[in-house]
Amino acid sequence: MIQVLEFSFALLPIVIFLIGMWMLDSFQLIKTREVIITILFGFLIAGIAVLFHGTILNNTGIDRAALSRYIAPVSEEFLKFLPVIFLIVTRRVGFMVDAAIFGLAVGAGFAIIENLYYLRALEEATLITWFVRGFGTAIMHGCTTAIAAIISKDLFDTKDWPAMLSFVPGFLLAVVLHALFNMFLLPPTTSALLITISLPPVLYLVFKKSEAHTRSWLGTGLDSDMELLQILLAGNISQTRIGGYIQSIRDKFPPAVVGDIICYLRVYLELSIKAKGILIMKDSGVELPPDPDVEAQFEELEYLESQIGKIGLLAIQPLLKIDNTDLWQLSLMR
Repeated sequence: MIQVLEFSFALLPIVIFLIGMWMLDSFQLIKTREVIITILFGFLIAGIAVLFHGTILNNTGIDRAALSRYIAPVSEEFLKFLPVIFLIVTRRVGFMVDAAIFGLAVGAGFAIIENLYYLRALEEATLITWFVRGFGTAIMHGCTTAIAAIISKDLFDTKDWPAMLSFVPGFLLAVVLHALFNMFLLPPTTSALLITISLPPVLYLVFKKSEAHTRSWLGTGLDSDMELLQILLAGNISQTRIGGYIQSIRDKFPPAVVGDIICYLRVYLELSIKAKGILIMKDSGVELPPDPDVEAQFEELEYLESQIGKIGLLAIQPLLKIDNTDLWQLSLMR
């Protein structure tokens, strides 16, 4: 019975927290398989951290207390952050809420393996120890990575910094929070309760803010895309501001390329509208069947990109205002 309680205290809180936050996402854009794979990466990273810290303890004069306070916050947050950086840079994360879930999943995987390691290593530990590790350390691991992921996703999408600089503020904050927890400035049980009471509500508020931002982006983006597509299909493009802009670049490109630019705009807008429609239906709890025409449209889009070239794509950027979320929504279609 005692062992069952130890396992429950050590492992269940972070798992329940991750599932709860995942279920709160009304768009449900992250598939179960993706969450599981991310958790498995957390397992791997925890194993690397254990080996790295063991090497330090065995080959240097650093004791476990100093390691926990000064080295582990940096090394563990860095390792947990690597999958998040990869997912954001490769545009596999659409919104801040998705970044938070991926961060939580990495942290949960890390915490599960770490606590399993300590369950074996600390055979004489009391239930209070496992309460602290389960409700304090494990939740901390998930929340620090999730907070870093949220901040990084926001900066990556909104700032014109070099891409990797977008990850520095979130990483540093995660390290500071982790280090403060490991300093034991408060009694361990108090720290665990404080973590459990404070960090989950903060993430919940971010979830709600992200969902509100997503709905706003869907509404304004859909209206804008439909207006632009209607102008293109109406045939009187020369009488509009869009036609004026295309006319301004006409002298810079051969006539065939200008025609390809107009076709590219049409196909891109059709895919963008379909993607936003899928998101709106998901928010309403409706799953749409795959569109059989999508793959052909992507092939046409890729062909037109090759014909237009990089300079042509840059020339139409002011019309589409393509950002990271727009690029991600097209990947959603596939």
